[in-house]
Amino acid sequence: MPAPRTPPADVRAAARRRPLTRLPAFALYGEGGALAQALHVESIDSRSRAYDWEIDAHVHRGLHQVLWLHAGRVEALLDESRIRCAGPAAIAIPPGVAHAFRFSRHADGFVLTFHAARLAEGDGAALADALQQVFAQPRSLRFESGGDGDGGGDGDGDGDGDGNGDGAPAAAAADAVRLHALFEALHAESRAPDRDAGDSPVPLWLARAIVWRLAQRTQREASAGPRSAAGRHSFYTRWLALLEAHHREHWPVARYAQQLGLSAERLNRIVRAETGASVQQMIHARLAREASRWLVHVAAPVSKLAFELGFDDPAYFCRFFKRHTGLTPREYRARAAAVNPRSPSESARPAPPRARPARPAG
Repeated sequence: MPAPRTPPADVRAAARRRPLTRLPAFALYGEGGALAQALHVESIDSRSRAYDWEIDAHVHRGLHQVLWLHAGRVEALLDESRIRCAGPAAIAIPPGVAHAFRFSRHADGFVLTFHAARLAEGDGAALADALQQVFAQPRSLRFESGGDGDGGGDGDGDGDGDGNGDGAPAAAAADAVRLHALFEALHAESRAPDRDAGDSPVPLWLARAIVWRLAQRTQREASAGPRSAAGRHSFYTRWLALLEAHHREHWPVARYAQQLGLSAERLNRIVRAETGASVQQMIHARLAREASRWLVHVAAPVSKLAFELGFDDPAYFCRFFKRHTGLTPREYRARAAAVNPRSPSESARPAPPRARPARPAG
C-alpha cells in the first residue's frame, strides 16, 4: 500500500486555521478519491506526524475504521462525545461518524480502514454479526485495568468503557497482545514487496481476525442477554446501511422496507428487537445526530444546515431538533462552543446547499 501523501506545512497550518464550512469526507484523511483496495492499514505516525499529531474532524462515507493504540495517549472526538484513553486501546468508528484525534507525540499503533461488504464476502452472516457488535456505535475498548485514561468510553460520553467488563486484567492483556500481533502482521503484509503480485487473501483473513477479536472483547463487556438470530442481524445490518445512505433524503418507512423486500410491519419488528425503538424513531434519531454533528463541526447558519439536512422549513427543523435534544440549534452550538472553543461559529459562508426533499413526517 502506498505511503500517505504529506501536504506542505503551510497547507496543513492553513487547514487548521480555517473554520469548516462543510464536514470533510475522505477515504484516507487528507487524500481525495476512493479507497483503492478493500482495506488499508497504516501506522499512526505515518500520517499523524505530518499533521503535528492532530487529525481534524472528518468523516468516512461507507467505510469502517479501527484505531489501534498500542502505546501512548489519544484524545478523540466521536460525534459530539470526547474520550481520552491510553494504550493499549481500540477505537471503533462506524461509517459517517465525525471524528478527530489528538495523539501524544510518538504514539504507537495502527489505523485500519475497510469496506465492510468486501470483508464479509464469503462469510456474510457470521461476519455481519461481528461487525454489528463492534460498530453498532462509536466505541473505545481498553485492554488493561488501572490505565490512566480519564474518560475512555463507548462513544456516548459516559466514560464507562473501561475495557474490563470480564473482570480479568490478565485476559485483557492477553487480548491486547493477540490484537497487536494481528495488526503488525497485517501491516507487514501491506508493505511486502510482492503485495501487488496477485490478489492475496491474507490481508482479508487478518482483517477479519481483527474484527473477530474486537467482537469477542465487545461481547465480554456487554451485559448478558439473548443473541439475535443471524437472519435478523443480516436484515438489520442492511437496513442500517440504507439508513446511512438515505437519511437525509427523508425516506418513509415503507420505502426502506420495500428496498429490503419486507413489509413495514416486519421491518419495525426487526428494528425494535435490535434497538427497542421503531424505524421512524431511529430515522429521526439519525437525523438529530447528524444535525448535532454539523452544528458542532460546520460553520454555517442554522437555516443553511437545515436545508442541507433535507428540511424545507428552518423553523420546523428548529422544533424537530429541540424535540430530540431539548435545546434549540443555537443553544446546542453555544454549549458545544463553551466546551470546545474550536467549535465553529456561524460567521463563515457555507458551500451552496444541495436540494433536498420535504421534511420528515412525525
